[in-house]
Amino acid sequence: MARADLLIVGGGTAGLVAAVGAASQGARVTLIERARTGGDCLWTGCVPSKALITAAAAAHTARHSDHLGVHAAGVEVDMAAVMAHVKQAIATIEPHDSPERLRSEGVEVVEAGARFTAPDTVTLDDGSTRAFRHALIATGSEPVLPPVEGLADADPLTNETLWDLTELPDRLVVLGGGPIGCELGQAFQRLGTQVTIVELEDRLLPREEPEASAVVGARLRAEGVDVRTATRAARVEPAGDGTSTVVVTGDAGEESISADRILVAAGRRPRTEGLGLDTAEVVLDERGAVAVDDRLQTSNPKIYAAGDVTMKLPFTHVAAAHGATVVQNALFGLRAQVDHERIPWVTFTSPEVARVGLSVAQARERFGDEVTVRRADHTDVDRAVATGTTDGFAMLVGDPKGCLVGATVVGPRAGETIGEVVAWITNGAKVSAIARSSTHAYPTWSDDVSAASLEALRDALGALKPASKVLLGARRALRR
Repeated sequence: MARADLLIVGGGTAGLVAAVGAASQGARVTLIERARTGGDCLWTGCVPSKALITAAAAAHTARHSDHLGVHAAGVEVDMAAVMAHVKQAIATIEPHDSPERLRSEGVEVVEAGARFTAPDTVTLDDGSTRAFRHALIATGSEPVLPPVEGLADADPLTNETLWDLTELPDRLVVLGGGPIGCELGQAFQRLGTQVTIVELEDRLLPREEPEASAVVGARLRAEGVDVRTATRAARVEPAGDGTSTVVVTGDAGEESISADRILVAAGRRPRTEGLGLDTAEVVLDERGAVAVDDRLQTSNPKIYAAGDVTMKLPFTHVAAAHGATVVQNALFGLRAQVDHERIPWVTFTSPEVARVGLSVAQARERFGDEVTVRRADHTDVDRAVATGTTDGFAMLVGDPKGCLVGATVVGPRAGETIGEVVAWITNGAKVSAIARSSTHAYPTWSDDVSAASLEALRDALGALKPASKVLLGARRALRR
């Protein structure tokens, strides 16, 4: 059989994007997937979780709109129907990621496992071999089960197994207060489960700005979630009736939490086991991820890696960017790179938390104390006031010259709002440029970004000039 121009191991987002992109350029492409194409995003991640979150939000809104003068009684959640909605969302999107669609694009799809048996060869489950000019490792990541005594015996759920539930558990303990734990924990609380989130760090969402963590933590607590930060799961004990007791330790000492089910959301690890990477002369880093350079090339110049297996930013859109970058570099010898500091991410809690670039702490570590930080709270954003949800904010971070290097937006549709900020950062704009150079529709959520920028513009102008007086006056007029 002819040597593949690009052989891809793994049919998730990175593999799919690379396969279709390379085939569209006339390359001979082979994609090998042992399970099902589409990856975690389609089957166990982005798609099902957002479908579940949507159902949970509908239930929450129905129950909690009294402040708007809307009173609903007798709200019921049919978990089997909720999960049917989740599965329908997957089924609707699945054809786009299917082997049939890939083959229609000119990609050879091999449904089997593969192991590298030479620097330029893989061997399939049936013993046949495939040679390649270049290869891409895109095998993704998988949930980590922390070494908690008794946990494995309690049949814990992960984001991979959660979707088989058809009945709501009465009590759910979530181990991990990162994005997955917060998103799913809030969703189950809104659907009717009593949720406890156990997080080892002293706040939820520890990668985000402390102010964002505080808003999300306060909202979850207000909705009834039992949030335990700076707390460690010590052991899990069977309760004798098919349920479990999770014993935790924290500032209050040792405590017991009853659980009908346990959801583990305590991190992920790259899928590299059994791939024969030593034989392929591919080096792993200290985390067990495939080590790559800024072009996503491994220690074997014929082999690239993309997506979660590299342990870069663990998001679907990052994997897509990686896949496209590998096509450019492997097929055409370019030196394309992915600028991870200009890629946004979103935690889809309510409120959403959207982030791009440097945090305030990261900016101060890089540039010193002379960084620009401007914030607008939703108490001053008219759309938020009208909607009755004013606990969010927008925060813009600039370097000592005032150039925009990071932002956090917390609130409804924050994931949509952050896209504008990404464009400003990519174009090297100053923090004050958003208010100076763009007009936002009124009243919209993105007005928080404009308001934060306006504060920087006010400072930059110092003594107000006529033009700035007009601008500030127009904003004040809108609020009358």
